[in-house]
Amino acid sequence: MTIPDTWRTGRVCVVMMSAVGDTVHTLPVITALKRHAPHCRITWVLQPGPASLVRGHPAVDEIVLFEKAKGWRAYLETRRRLAGPFDLVLALQVYFKAGLLTALVPGNVKLGFDRARARDANWMVTTHRIPPHAPQHVQDQYFEFLEALGVPHEPVVWDLGPWPQEREAQRRFFAPIARPVAALAIGTSDPQREWPAARWAELSDALVERNGLQPVLVGGGSAQERETEREIAATALHRPLSTLGAPLRDLVWLLDGSALVVALDSAPQHMAVALDRPVIALCGAWNPKRTGPYRRFHDLLVDAYGDPGEDYPISAEKRRDRMPRIQVADVLERVERWRARYAPGAGAR
Repeated sequence: MTIPDTWRTGRVCVVMMSAVGDTVHTLPVITALKRHAPHCRITWVLQPGPASLVRGHPAVDEIVLFEKAKGWRAYLETRRRLAGPFDLVLALQVYFKAGLLTALVPGNVKLGFDRARARDANWMVTTHRIPPHAPQHVQDQYFEFLEALGVPHEPVVWDLGPWPQEREAQRRFFAPIARPVAALAIGTSDPQREWPAARWAELSDALVERNGLQPVLVGGGSAQERETEREIAATALHRPLSTLGAPLRDLVWLLDGSALVVALDSAPQHMAVALDRPVIALCGAWNPKRTGPYRRFHDLLVDAYGDPGEDYPISAEKRRDRMPRIQVADVLERVERWRARYAPGAGAR
């Protein structure tokens, strides 16, 4: 597979439209491209939510919005905004809607996944495909695109922020809080990845009483997250602060300013890793070897996906009804590890 190197000083279009977690995984690909070829111009097609997280990123030259709510008109409007042609199109997303848009992007070189991994016949809309590969972490899977282009991905850099103009809002929020903050990312888009609200409340109280931390609820404003928030407030002895529904860019500086993050298998987990904030990841439904914290903080992981002693392979297999296995005591044991290894004043990592 030979890909012309005109993209190095030309125009690159990245098709990864949705899922905030995958957006975070895409950032090291883009920073590596820009580091290796600083004169290329990178356009990223994104839905409005993830776009709000990326806007202002130093390696992204242009964001073109794909407004899914407009239905078929969204494809036509996005195509009009994509003034072509592009020297290289990276088809990182494999679902039907992304494949349709990839087909509409003007460009002669469109690099996508191999046929086995390209769902919904997405392989048919690409001109070049990365070779088949054994299952690996999603982040490493995206790095396969860089390998096909001859672009080094080390060091892995997200450059997620906070941006300089966001630091004042961060200072204002944290200034009146006397204790170190533990950010609790309580929501996901999948009921199988949720953790019972009563356990969040018990954990929150323990963080206050036993660890001298200030819990702060972080995440989106979905109906499920609001219900979890209400149940926590009704049962916790020490009502945590809540920032649910804050914009994604606010979530960046909230996580960045926290001493500890406790997160489900969701975007805040990956954002914490990108910000190098210690994160206790609660994983059960999805394989943490594939979607868990990338390279960092594995000693803090609570793994309910595997059975005791099971050396399971990396795969996209989902397992049901695993999250209730995670007890508050399991999380508090990881808090003690955090205190010994990562908390301010702890020994070197």
